[in-house]
Amino acid sequence: MKKATGALQRGRGRPRGFDQEAALERAMVLFWERGYEATSLDELSAAMGISPSSLYATFGGKEQLFRAAVDRYLAGRGGNAGRIFAEEPTARGAVQRLLETAADELTRPDHPPGCMIALAGTQCSPGARPVQDLLRGCREGWHSELKARIERAIEGGELAPDTDAAALATFYAIVLLGMSVQARDGAPRESLRAAVEVAMRAWPLAPRGP
Repeated sequence: MKKATGALQRGRGRPRGFDQEAALERAMVLFWERGYEATSLDELSAAMGISPSSLYATFGGKEQLFRAAVDRYLAGRGGNAGRIFAEEPTARGAVQRLLETAADELTRPDHPPGCMIALAGTQCSPGARPVQDLLRGCREGWHSELKARIERAIEGGELAPDTDAAALATFYAIVLLGMSVQARDGAPRESLRAAVEVAMRAWPLAPRGP
C-alpha cells in the first residue's frame, strides 16, 4: 500500500467527514497513555473512528502514525523548551521556568500524566528499535538545547568559566525526566513544584566580581 507523504489523500474506507487532525490527536493521546507497543492497531482504529485499512492508507502504518503523533506532541504540549530558552534573559530563569512549566503540564487532568517522549517507548521489543531511537533522539535534542543555553550563560558571564555545561545539563535533564515518571505514578503538581524548588538550589552561584 502506498505510503502517505505530504498532504495525505483520502483512503478507501475512510468515513465521510473524516477529520484527520482530530483522529491524529486521539491516536497521540492513546500512544501517550499506553506506550507504542502496548497500543494495538484495533485500539487505534477504534479511537480514530476509521478501519485498520484506512489507517494504513492514510498514515502508512502504526510506526508512521506514531511518528506523526510525536510530531504533533512536539508542536504543541511538548514543544516548550525552545520558546522558553529564547524568551528568558538568563539561563537560570529559563531552566526554572522549564521545570515549573513541566510540573504544570505533566500533571494536567485533561491529558495522560507524564511526558509522551519520556514514557511512550521505554519498554519495546527489538522490532521497535526505530521508535526507541526516535524518542531517544528527541530527548538528546532537549539535552543539547539545554547545554547550549548553559554554554551561552558561561560565555556571557552568568556562570563561571569552569562550569561543566554538559554535567549541569544532564542533571536538569534527569530532573525533568524523573518528574515525568513521578507524574505518571500520580504525584500532584504541588509535589513536582516543590522538587523544582529543591533542584534549583543546585544551580551554580554567579561568578564573583573582581
